Amino acid sequence: MILTKAQYDEIAQCLVSVPPTRQSLRKLKQRFPRYLNGVAKNGAAPVLLELANEVDYAPSLMARIILERFLQEHAETLPCKSVINSMLRDPSQIPDGVLANQVYQCIVNDCCYGPLVDCIKHAIGHEHEVLLRDLLLERNLSFLGEGQLRAKGYDKTPDFILQVPVAVEGHIIHWIESKASFGDECSHHDYLHDQFWSYWNRFGPGLVIYWYGFIQELDCNRERGILLKASFPTDIVTLGHSVA
Repeated sequence: MILTKAQYDEIAQCLVSVPPTRQSLRKLKQRFPRYLNGVAKNGAAPVLLELANEVDYAPSLMARIILERFLQEHAETLPCKSVINSMLRDPSQIPDGVLANQVYQCIVNDCCYGPLVDCIKHAIGHEHEVLLRDLLLERNLSFLGEGQLRAKGYDKTPDFILQVPVAVEGHIIHWIESKASFGDECSHHDYLHDQFWSYWNRFGPGLVIYWYGFIQELDCNRERGILLKASFPTDIVTLGHSVA
């Protein structure tokens, strides 16, 4: 099954323009029967995955679209987001065996999106949080972890709060956030808005470690209280050192 970009755009435009009714879905199915024809010939073939690759669309996102339409057609209301997410995490819950197989193939072959990628990202993030905790312990720095802070009633917290502030490159640090990713402009802007400035407002100046590097020009808020590093700092000055 091969679609041109123009064909895909036509389908996408139709999906956006039609009302979410069973009658509209029947019309779409009659007009664009490619997926159904493909799985009818061979339900085990990766039809949905090939379709996503042909139109340069993330397989897991394509699977979500098809699954949503399938559930919407079989129930006269819009499917619940939690139900869809659960089925994407475990395709065996999908009542149609052929579609379940198609969704599974999309999920395991998507290297950018989907529940499998989310699990990998979560595991890598946890690994680096453990690494940061071990480095803090090696330096005998007293801290509170995110779990301890949540137990105290804080809803939005960095990974670690230093119980005794330290200085890094001449900047006072009260908290440290671990990011097991590369800091690009888009993600860093979102983190500033959603997390970092909130931490600064509540706990004071802090340090963000982008373990996989970052764009140098993004480290422009040092004087305002947010320092960026690509590794654990080696030049930490503690209160004891300052007194000495």
